[in-house]
Amino acid sequence: MLLLIIAAAVVLYVISTYNGLVTLRERVRNAWAQVDVQLKRRYDLIPNLVNTVKAYASHEKDTLARITEARSRAMGASSTSEQIQAENELTNTLRTLFAVAENYPDLKADANFRELQQELSDTESKIAFARQFFNDTVQKYNTRIAVFPANIIARSFGFGPEAFFTLDDNAVQRENVRVSFDDHS
Repeated sequence: MLLLIIAAAVVLYVISTYNGLVTLRERVRNAWAQVDVQLKRRYDLIPNLVNTVKAYASHEKDTLARITEARSRAMGASSTSEQIQAENELTNTLRTLFAVAENYPDLKADANFRELQQELSDTESKIAFARQFFNDTVQKYNTRIAVFPANIIARSFGFGPEAFFTLDDNAVQRENVRVSFDDHS
């Protein structure tokens, strides 16, 4: 009888732990979906931004081509790790574009460019918030699958750690994206 009670307790623990891990994994997926929504919004803004810049800075074709290529790689990423790497590259190329735009006063004065710049700035803030929420959720999940005895159940059922969405120090500076184009002259 005692063995039956112990066996039932172990089975209930395994079921409870498994269900908890599934719940956390789904929260990670949901958090990534929220990041993805904001990234797609940024992808939608980029072609308009590139076309606006093209009208004023036609000889900046290399910069515009790099942005278009980075956007395509980010949109085509097939894993979270690949997506993170592509997003770091895209952020870096956008910073280059904004630095180049400083040399074109007519571009900075263009109402369409300023509107796109504001929308992109708002979107970047939303991405940062969604990325933080995602990383918090990943941290909870990764902790849960690493602690004993849940780690035994996690390993047995194929639960593995998730990657954080972090900035790459080599590709992106650790400062906020500055997208202000006010003329200071």
